[in-house]
Amino acid sequence: MLRRVAPSLRRSLASSTAPLRGARLPDPGVPSPHAQWRLCASASSSSPPPPPPSPPQGPPRHGAGGSAASSLNPAEVAKFAAIAETWWDSQGPFKPLHLMNPTRLSFIRSTLCRHFRRDPYLAKPLEGLKVIDVGCGGGILSEPLARMGATVTGIDAVDRNIKIAHIHAASDPTTASIEYCCTTAEDLVKENKQFDAVISLEVIEHVANPLEFCKSLSALTVPNGATVISTINRSMRAYATAIVGAEYILRWLPIGTHEWSKLVTPEELVLALQRASISVQEMAGFVYNPLTGQWSLSDDISINYIAYGVKKSETASTMSQ
Repeated sequence: MLRRVAPSLRRSLASSTAPLRGARLPDPGVPSPHAQWRLCASASSSSPPPPPPSPPQGPPRHGAGGSAASSLNPAEVAKFAAIAETWWDSQGPFKPLHLMNPTRLSFIRSTLCRHFRRDPYLAKPLEGLKVIDVGCGGGILSEPLARMGATVTGIDAVDRNIKIAHIHAASDPTTASIEYCCTTAEDLVKENKQFDAVISLEVIEHVANPLEFCKSLSALTVPNGATVISTINRSMRAYATAIVGAEYILRWLPIGTHEWSKLVTPEELVLALQRASISVQEMAGFVYNPLTGQWSLSDDISINYIAYGVKKSETASTMSQ
């Protein structure tokens, strides 16, 4: 299920001059995990987990004050470099992404085919499209995009991720053509690179400056091209599930993978993309079913969500000025 973004919301956010930061939230007390993630405690290790961090009480900072040369966060790069070898271990630290990947691809396939007027039932519906996977990790998204026919470029700031992605892609003729580079979106902007579709999943919550990052994604997108971003909402439900539940109770993710204060709300994402000349058209949430172990699309964007937007054409941008 897809949620259309109301034009009134896009207009009000686009006209806002407020800095990109979250509002103060009330004291959540003791958050209770959402039912979708409520699994028996026996799934965790026998030793008691360390206590989870308390959500910050002040407004989190999202680095909207002034331009930055790069949105790269060295601490986050080091964090993921430490577990780079586990990218293709479906039972390892990236297990949640492996489980979520089919649902993410369903949204991407649907929105890109609609945007570029392609038949989603074709074996290679994205054939002829230049697509970049920003923050590609070990290539778990880049490879299925290549199998759908897209000409794929995958970039990541962690050199070990790129090496692993290269090795894995080379084992299949349909993915061996993927161009992997250890670089950043900002560096590719300097090279005047552009793509029909720019995709960045579960990355924006790890960058130093979300607004500058969105501007870089926009610069990489051709006019009237598509941009797709997924992330975690900065909500009490997300804190209870994606951090307390996934990291401290279920041990699905290494502790410290996500910092609550760095998470981005849907409103903040729409605002940042609007300021980067990208108009968000659709959003969908991800819902996890503990009985089946599968994810599905939903109109509930309170925890995990994904957004599809269109970059304004140069003509439209000129007219709006």
